[in-house]
Amino acid sequence: MIEAIVFDMDGITCGSLICYDIRFPELYRLMALRGAQILFAPASFTMPTGKDHWEPILRARAIENGCYVLAPGQIGKKPLYTAYGNSLAVDPWGTVIARSKDRPGITYAEIDLDYLDEVRRQIPSLKNRRTDLYGLTEL
Repeated sequence: MIEAIVFDMDGITCGSLICYDIRFPELYRLMALRGAQILFAPASFTMPTGKDHWEPILRARAIENGCYVLAPGQIGKKPLYTAYGNSLAVDPWGTVIARSKDRPGITYAEIDLDYLDEVRRQIPSLKNRRTDLYGLTEL
């Protein structure tokens, strides 16, 4: 069973899942509800899915949870596929604030927790959830 666990890193609440997990928004929502401010999403996407899905999904996870999303992506030729790379840092508004080059390296991004709070005040979707109007059931 996958657990949406958050952890403290120098006073910042973080959460992390890997690769294919980005396709399950409820896991990221659980971490945000547990106080996550930064969501890590390391992955090794293939070239075909990476070019079409990587950025839009990561931007959506940042927007819907009002969190920074830091997504290091493996790059290069693997035995069975070519990894997409394109490590990204996305702010809580959904803006890509840093992107890696198409080669191995280090990508830097500035994290501004005051900005995170400002975005959460402007779009308080975590606070405005109406769980009284819906129930989640297993199939």
